[in-house]
Order: sequence, then structure tokens, then C-alpha cells
Amino acid sequence: MSLAKHEKKFQPVFAKQSACLLGALALCANLACSSSDTGSGGASPGGGGGGVAATTGGHGGTAVAGASAVGGGGSGSAGSPMTGGAGGSGVAGSIGVGGSSGASAGGASAGGASAGGASAGGASAGGASAGGASAGGGTSAGGAAGGSATGFDPCPATGDCKVLPLGDSITFGTPTNNGGYRVELFSKAKADNLHLTFVGSQSDGPAMVAGVAFPKGNEGYPGITTANLDSQHVKGSALKDMPQIILLHIGTNNVSQANAASDLEKIIDDIVAAVPNSLLAVASIIPLPSSSAAVDKYNAGIPALVQKKATAGKHVIFVDQFKDFPTAELTDGVHPTDDKGYPRMGDKWYGAIKPYLH
Repeated sequence: MSLAKHEKKFQPVFAKQSACLLGALALCANLACSSSDTGSGGASPGGGGGGVAATTGGHGGTAVAGASAVGGGGSGSAGSPMTGGAGGSGVAGSIGVGGSSGASAGGASAGGASAGGASAGGASAGGASAGGASAGGGTSAGGAAGGSATGFDPCPATGDCKVLPLGDSITFGTPTNNGGYRVELFSKAKADNLHLTFVGSQSDGPAMVAGVAFPKGNEGYPGITTANLDSQHVKGSALKDMPQIILLHIGTNNVSQANAASDLEKIIDDIVAAVPNSLLAVASIIPLPSSSAAVDKYNAGIPALVQKKATAGKHVIFVDQFKDFPTAELTDGVHPTDDKGYPRMGDKWYGAIKPYLH
């Protein structure tokens, strides 16, 4: 559900509380309240609107992945009988914290109505997911089961969520061709009893992982560039299985070219246009010692690019695969090792998408 729909849904509640709001504004005039007390929070950095006693909390701001901002949740004060504000939406991989839905004292915990919600709608710092549930509500959308303040949930309620690993040889699993990061990601999900399967026209990996048949599907193409991934596959048949989550790690093969960053934006635009109800997780690329300066420049632009798309309402999140990745875990100066490098990537992907799995 988009944020606009979320706001529309709760307009009747706000209309019924107009008298309370007028009283609150008068109270604010006497107490020198700031303008954000009953208003909406801003965009990243995510400032939340603070509610006053017996009124509705403001809407939380939005903190986008990679930002250091904190998504603010609206807060109803202790004992408030009204509704806690809507939580801000943090995005996976964010350094910041997704906004909480409702204040810890303003919701159900301090005599407020049950709609006030729990205090912990957002993910933890650097977490994979997002802010509180809609309407400052409980944990069903803002906690582990939800994706954002809008209740975005790309995966089916039952059965496997279709995950598409998309990229170059690092996605495929070179050089051993033994499943790459997908093995660790799959193992983590199975250990937590969360359901996913990998899709794609390419096939690579072991027969069994975590005691079950391993889904070998992927769209990893050794040697592929950003431009060719888009023209040959994204605009081709890569999305034919209508994946619910796409994991994109691309750019290593042409990171020094001037068009790499603009190509990445085209890939993102083409994916979200083709599967608008899916989650696209865009990664910074892992270290490439032979082109360190180019990698730094390319990666530096990705968080802002993702933020721009998320602000426009697209379901796009940033996953920092570069951070803390030691070059010692590269087997040939390019590809991760099977024992440490690929598992490290799998852990980061899993942390990003876990809140969306069931």
C-alpha cells in the first residue's frame, strides 16, 4: 500500500479528531510547541511529528537506506486516548533506524487506545527493514513481518517467496560455481523457517543445502556489463518468473566506464516498471583492488540513487555489500571465497530481506 493510500485510509480518523486537534493547537500556543507537534515529519533525515496529550501523533519521516538519519514516528503522549502517529519508513541496509509507530507511552502501554501501537515498529540500527505499521499501529506491519510504514509486503502469505539473484559472475558463483552467496542466504532462511526459492534461467549450485533440495536458479552472467545486463536480460526474459524480490549486484565488469552509474539507474527503472509490486534490493559492489578508486566513486552514488527512487514511491532498498568486506576474502582479486567471502555476502542479503519473508 502506498503512503498516499495509507493517509487516505485514516482520513476519517483524523476528521473525527478535528476538535481535539484545535484544542491541541491552542495548548501548543500556550506551551510554545514547535510546528512539528501536530504536523507530519519531514523526509530524510526523518523527523517525526510529535503528538500532544489526547491528540493524534504526526506522521513519521522517511529514512532511506544508507542514510544516517532516523525515521521519526509520530508520538502520542502518555495516557492519550487517541491514535499514535504513523511510523516513519526506514529502508533495508539503513545506517539509521526505522521510525517507531506511536510513542512508547502514547500507545497501548500507558492507558492509550490499542491503536496507539507498540513502540518498536522500526528496525534496529543498520537493520534490514523499516518503520512502524500504518496508523501508528501494532507490530504486524512494522515489525519482523512487515516492510515499511505503508505495510508493503511483496511475498505471498503462504508458500515460497520468489527471489531473483541478478548480476554478473559474482551472482552466478564463480570461480567454483558452487552456488555463491545463495547458499548462505538459503541456509539462513531455512534455519529461521522462512520460505524462499531462487528463480532465473541460469542454474548453479549444490544439489542439497540445509537438508533440502537447493533451488539453483539465478540470473548471473559472467563478464556481463551494466549496459548488457539491462538490454539483454532485464529487458529480455530475466523477469519472466515475476520475482517478488530482486537482488541486484552489478557493475564490477565496467566500473571504470563513465556510463556505469547511468546504466545502473536504467536497470533500476526498467525493473521497477516491469515488476512494480516487487522489492528491488540494490547493492554496492564488493571491493575490486585493481580499480579501487572507480569502485569508491561508483558505490558512493548508489545510496542517493536508491533514495531518489524510494522517495518517488518505488520499492527500492540499498544493501551495502562493500562495507567491511576484506580483500583477503577474494579468491582471485575479483570473486569471493566460498568459505568466507560468499557467506559474508549471503548474510548481508539475508539481513536485508528477512523482514519481508514469511
